[in-house]
Parts: sequence; structure tokens; C-alpha cells
Amino acid sequence: MKLIAVLLTLCILTGCAAALSLPAVSSQYTPARPDLMYVSSFEGGHRLQAGDYPVIVLSGTYRQMGRQYGGLMKAELNEEYRFISSAYVKRGYSNEQLRADGREASVLYPKRLKEVFSGMAETSGLTQDEVMALYNGLVIYLMVPPADASCSYLSAWGNYTTDGSVIASRNWDLDDVALPFNRWNVLVVYRPSDGSNGVATFGPAGVRPETAMNSKGLFIADDFAGFIESAPDTRPDYVAEFFRFMLDYSTLAELDVGLRGAATNVGWIINVAGPDGAFVYEVTPNQTRQRTGDGVVAAANHFVDPAWNLPPPAEHSLSRYEGLLREADEAKGSIDARRMMQIRDVRWEDGGATFVHSVLAPDHPEELYSTIHQVVFLPDSRTVWIKDPDSDWQKVELGMLFGA
Repeated sequence: MKLIAVLLTLCILTGCAAALSLPAVSSQYTPARPDLMYVSSFEGGHRLQAGDYPVIVLSGTYRQMGRQYGGLMKAELNEEYRFISSAYVKRGYSNEQLRADGREASVLYPKRLKEVFSGMAETSGLTQDEVMALYNGLVIYLMVPPADASCSYLSAWGNYTTDGSVIASRNWDLDDVALPFNRWNVLVVYRPSDGSNGVATFGPAGVRPETAMNSKGLFIADDFAGFIESAPDTRPDYVAEFFRFMLDYSTLAELDVGLRGAATNVGWIINVAGPDGAFVYEVTPNQTRQRTGDGVVAAANHFVDPAWNLPPPAEHSLSRYEGLLREADEAKGSIDARRMMQIRDVRWEDGGATFVHSVLAPDHPEELYSTIHQVVFLPDSRTVWIKDPDSDWQKVELGMLFGA
């Protein structure tokens, strides 16, 4: 244990800080802790293990970070790509079509993200087209419209939490067809050398992340809006913009401007939190409405603001939304990270928001939905807990990994 701890400390301090002139990892980190173990290094990037989850810490230019990503996660990236490719072929499509679809979907992605793709292609054994296909792979693999039941959000602060600080959480829910991707989950920490914020994402390796946090304590995640409204013109993928938002914005006020200025390509519910509060954005290609609450805010898969004048929401969305608020009210004044995790673990069938092979439509018992993974985040301390259905909640101190 002592040797591994020493190696971890030396690799992060010398590899990240000295070689790349980035801020040193926090001296408050105790290297002998058993929940973050050193695994390997590649070109200044490092692979750690937090319980059941790999954690990779990438430093340098975006291309360098891509190279580190590809080298550290090479086996997983190739295995995942083969899985998607096989599923694609079984559905009557060619591998060239898979690569072409990924290439087309990535045309409008930010330049810094494309640099990460280029670096990954240099070291992972995948071509750049295959890296881009993998990034869009979960969407390609599902090959169906977004599920009606897709994700939920709850944040609490003020007189709801034990110390008044913000606690954010989200469930990432999809059709059960997405469950195999949990075997490739990874917590990725980017430490860019250009002065941008550090960024952390969680989800399947190489796949477009839908949960992101940054070194300033900002959090962003998405929920399906409950309907599909596409923009009349060509616009970038709004969720792929999360990486740019986290790199560039340091306060909720800045993020607010960024979200409103980046016109969405389809309707979304965008959930954000930071040290100073939490908000939900109900977004269409033509309009954005922001809402919050008095110490608590929640979202599922419908727009809540009555100004939208929409039809009644699906029962599974309304019940999860109301269930989250009810659980928060019952725990008012006692919500800390552990209590938030307990709220998040309540199953939908028991009045909560978490799906476990759940049947939402009795006339379609073959359509099952599950919570693919969960996240709880403390903006003040940059501490995150992550969980998938096959593992326990795992704590990771992002502040140390960001070098804060």
C-alpha cells in the first residue's frame, strides 16, 4: 500500500505539475487512502482506481490529453467500439456507415474537443472516424428516439441542507439496452494547460458525456424534455457543448449567458448547479426559461413552467418529479451527501425516481427502463459520488485531482 501511495503521489505531482507546469495536486490529499489507487501512467496522464471505477487524470494541450486518454483506456475503447460495431452490423448497417454517421454527427463539435479526438486516434488503435463514431456510439447503438423516461435532477441548499451549501444530483436513465455500457464507465479529469477550467465527466469511455463538472464547482447535466422539437436550421449538438461550457465558464452567471447564447438544436431540460445556487433551464430551439426554488429544485422529463401551456406530462415523469420534491421536503434540514444518496436510491415503484428494469407502459412489458448511473456533487468542495446499478456509491475528491 505504501509503495503504491508513494508512486501515486510522485506520478501526479511530478508528471502533471512539473512536466506540464500545471498547479500541483492539493497537499491536503492523503495518499494512503484506499479509495484512490494508482494503476498506470502514459505520457503525463495517469490512471487511478476508485473502488469499481477507473479514474483518468489528463494534463496538457487538448491533443496531449487525447493521446493520454487513448493510451490509458485503449483496451476499453476498442472493446466498446467492437460492441457498438457488432450491434450496428446486426441491424443491417456496415462499419463504413457507422464511421460515416459518427463523422457527420461531429462536424460542428468544438475545435478543442476535436483535438482530443485526434489525440485519442493516435494512441488508442482506433481511427479518428472510429473515435467520433464511438463518441456518438450510445446514440447510434440505441437507434431509437430519446426514451420518454430519460433522467432526473434534484438539488438542495439553504434550509434544506445541513450547512446551507448546495448539493446537486442526477440520475441518467435510459432503455435497458444501454446497461451493457456500464462496464466501460470512467471518471475523466481534464487539466488543460491553456488556462481553461479543469473539467470532469462521468460515463462510458469515449462516449459523449451528459454529466460534467468543473474546477470552479459548476455542474451541468441534461434530461429529455418529454417531446422532440428540432431547430429549423443546422445547429451544434447542445449536449456536446457541455465540455466547452465547463472549460470556459466559472460562475453561474457566466454559464447562464453561455446557455442562452448557444441556441439548442432540439428541446432539452438543462440542469445546473454551483456554489451559489441551482437552476433548471427548459429549452426549445426558440426560447429558454429558467426556474429555481426556495432551497430545492427538481426536474424529470417535462417542462414545469406553466407559461409553456403544454399538455399534461407523462405519469412516470410527474411522479418522479413530485417524488423527488416530497423526499426533499421530508428530509428538510438534514440533507447532506449521504442523505441525498438515500433519496436517489428510492425506486420509482416506491415513490422515488430510480428505475430498475421498470415497466412504464403495462401494454408494452417488453420495454424496460433502468437508471444507468447516478451522480451526487458538492460544488463547494468539488466532491463527487458516482454509482451504477452493480456497484456502491463511490466518493472521489475532484478538488485534489483538479489541482485546486
